[in-house]
Amino acid sequence: MNAVGGEPGSVVRRLRDGMAGGVLSFPLTSFRADGSLDVDGFRAYVGAQLATAPGALFPACGTGEFFSLDEDEYRQVVTVAVEEAGGRVPVVAGVGYGWAQAARFARIAEDAGADALLVLPHYLVAAPQDGLVAQLEQLAARTSLPLIAYQRGQVAYTAASLTRIARIPGVIGLKDGHSDLDRLQRLTLAAPEGFLFFNGAATAEIQARAYATVGVPAYSSAVHAFAPEIANAFFTALQGGDHGTVDKLLRDFYVPLVELRDRVPGYAVSLVKAAARLRGRPVGPVRAPLTDPSPTDLADLRALLTTGLDLVGASL
Repeated sequence: MNAVGGEPGSVVRRLRDGMAGGVLSFPLTSFRADGSLDVDGFRAYVGAQLATAPGALFPACGTGEFFSLDEDEYRQVVTVAVEEAGGRVPVVAGVGYGWAQAARFARIAEDAGADALLVLPHYLVAAPQDGLVAQLEQLAARTSLPLIAYQRGQVAYTAASLTRIARIPGVIGLKDGHSDLDRLQRLTLAAPEGFLFFNGAATAEIQARAYATVGVPAYSSAVHAFAPEIANAFFTALQGGDHGTVDKLLRDFYVPLVELRDRVPGYAVSLVKAAARLRGRPVGPVRAPLTDPSPTDLADLRALLTTGLDLVGASL
């Protein structure tokens, strides 16, 4: 039986409904100045994120620095996210590395009450298509939670492989971070009816219209992590066909943000965290190997954030 029509069906329906009604929230993980996990800060931050009506909550993923969390910290992060969500939105926890380690995180997420898992790209090595499929098969055999595959970096599925992973019980969707629309169109055409697709490009709003043309309107928003007012205004304008507002937000905020992000490797996370701190959110610093923005870049970020908020009638 195809996974979409089996046990995970209710999760698919909840995710589809959430995707249609709002952006997907990928919350930051709160750390103290000494680098330790700040559980209370994370709880407050997640509560603020949920108050802005995201379509779903994806804790401990790339924006949440999954790669820097140990298993106990991961347990606390996912548990807090589930508790704060209270069933209002689906909670999809990140898992990663090789399938054996991913399965350990999957068990923790399942015990914590997560609704599904986002399978982050495996560590370091390139792999053939058969291996990419086997990675999901091995993980799916070890968890009852639905899986969303994430293609980015060294993971890129062919249409033939997409057909295979869609037949794995429990695999319900694919998040794309490559922004290769030719390949993505082939994947959407190869997928069974009801299979979920997500735009996971860095600063996904930049390509949201292009993704929608190949049947992938849902997207994750890093901007939502620090300025949900901007992210929600963009989503509303895009959904309503208000291309004047979309273009203005892209031109005056999102494109300059990408240019700032591209100055330093890792800014895709550390700039987001710095912007959240500028808004008074208790998220703390990033952990190594990421670095916090330089004073010059932080000043430029503050100016850009002020501009973006002003565009949607909000303030820093």
